[in-house]
Amino acid sequence: MSDPEAISLQRTLSDGQANSAIVGRKRKKRVSSFWVKQLHTWHWMSSAICLIGMLLFAITGITLNHAGAIEGAPQVQTVEKELPAPLLDSISEIEGGDAVPVPGVLNAWAQTQLEINLSGRPVEWSDDEIYVALPKPGGDGWVSFDRINGAVIYEATDRGWISWLNDLHKGRDTGAAWSWFIDIFAVACIIFCLTGFFLLQLHARHRPSTWPIVGAGLILPLLLIILFMHS
Repeated sequence: MSDPEAISLQRTLSDGQANSAIVGRKRKKRVSSFWVKQLHTWHWMSSAICLIGMLLFAITGITLNHAGAIEGAPQVQTVEKELPAPLLDSISEIEGGDAVPVPGVLNAWAQTQLEINLSGRPVEWSDDEIYVALPKPGGDGWVSFDRINGAVIYEATDRGWISWLNDLHKGRDTGAAWSWFIDIFAVACIIFCLTGFFLLQLHARHRPSTWPIVGAGLILPLLLIILFMHS
């Protein structure tokens, strides 16, 4: 092979290697750009989902931390009624137990006369009484039906809207739907935090204070726990 041919071949090989390197860099850049876009997309979507819920949980975190100072006076409402004789006769004949729900006719009467729904509530039966606890967010309640004389006592306690919000934070007596919301919200918060962490990592070389601030967010709670929390 003559020298010109060798030089031409060498140039061809060099150009091929250069082109291959350029293609590799472009492919790597496209992959990196794809994941950066995915992180930004997941980050803003999870932040949009978490926005209202995070405000709620942050505000109620403050109210819970100072519950003793801002707790309002409970408002107690008591209603006394008497069961109609036919209804009293029907519930007097029922043999109650832990798994026996409130009879439908009694629940219908309670909805009409007391504006409460007893379906699905745990019931305590005794020979002379039917007792149903009525816990709820921000309050409490109960109703008692006397199986002998038909006397009905219904009591409802309202502790105010701050207590209601605090119970939403804790998931106290809020039902299955709210429990599912808390779980979904928690998953969205985890996604929000993890995508934020990876975005910090991508931009950290241009922001030298990134990791010291992240480290402070870890060390400060640990120091508070070690120095100020004692069993």
